[in-house]
Amino acid sequence: MTTDPWKQMREQMPVVAHASYLDHAAVAPLSGPAADRVTRWNQEASEQGDLIWPKWAAEVERIRQTAASMINAKLDEIAFVGNTTMGIHFVAEGFPWTDGDNVVTFSNEFPTNAYPWLNLASRGVEARLVSVDGPVPDINRLFDTCDDRTRLISISWVSFSSGWRLDLKPIIQEAHRRGILVMVDAIQGLGVFPLDTKYLDVDFVAADGHKWMLGPEGAGLFYLKKEHLSTLRPLGVGWSSVARSFDFDTLDWTPRNEARRYEGGSVNMVGILALGASLELLISKGTSPASSAVGERVIQLTETACDRLINAGAELFTDRTPGHESGIVSFDVPGSDLKAIRREATARNIALSHRGGRLRISPHAYNNSSDFDGLIEIIESGSLG
Repeated sequence: MTTDPWKQMREQMPVVAHASYLDHAAVAPLSGPAADRVTRWNQEASEQGDLIWPKWAAEVERIRQTAASMINAKLDEIAFVGNTTMGIHFVAEGFPWTDGDNVVTFSNEFPTNAYPWLNLASRGVEARLVSVDGPVPDINRLFDTCDDRTRLISISWVSFSSGWRLDLKPIIQEAHRRGILVMVDAIQGLGVFPLDTKYLDVDFVAADGHKWMLGPEGAGLFYLKKEHLSTLRPLGVGWSSVARSFDFDTLDWTPRNEARRYEGGSVNMVGILALGASLELLISKGTSPASSAVGERVIQLTETACDRLINAGAELFTDRTPGHESGIVSFDVPGSDLKAIRREATARNIALSHRGGRLRISPHAYNNSSDFDGLIEIIESGSLG
């Protein structure tokens, strides 16, 4: 049996027998442990129905603790959500806006981190989109756009298009100095790179689990600093939002004094259980709030990919400044039809994306250099111009 942690991880990713999977920034394949948990859940649900529900509920709470530990959060600061969009909406729609307020974000954000803010126009709230030239956003420009009516800044930790990873600490510090709260879309980094909510003093974080956390779609995390339970108006409320959640015969609107108030009804039980299995895998390979061997491995792999892409004639759009790298590499192939390259790659079971007029690869820690071979061969052939 191998002692190499990445070979061990690779053995727990069934996709490697079928594809060179370089698209974790889109939708990741399920890890073996997650797939096994789904299979076991199917059997449990079909054979035992509601009889096993208490066991599942206890497992969900253990997973909540796992998720909280991974980002150095308190247990009562974590809610399970269906997707990143839901977490952002809890903030956008629950915040105590007044007419004339504004929220600031970048113009190159994924639509999930733009539309919820633009949707506030009918409530008299302005969404200010800060222009971004090239792969690196200008933080000075971000704060120059703020004024005394800016209540919130909403930013992606890692850009879905360029792969630039923000240094969150100084941004959050400056925002708080100005009395501005910060929402972080962490979907393109959480599970791979270290994120410590207490060190950062971040206000809100949302991330679905179907990318770098190797979970299924429909099961993600929403973090809010405990003090903001009194800031946000509860949304999506239901029987599970209240303190006496299992007293169905008494109506007592006393919300839970914890993030679970946002889990209004029955949760995606199978999705959360599968996500938990993948989180345990990632943590066992070194993901933690302070450091991450998984992240270091991903950066090593993307450095290898960048070198090979450049040698094959590609031009990188991604900026690889140390400390700002991520698992995302965006590039062009001059003289080639990028969509044709992607079609050919897909036909060869090589998964990658076409975003922002460029190709994008996003390997995970279980990948190895051989997974790049097919793509490099397609690019070097020069036959798709």
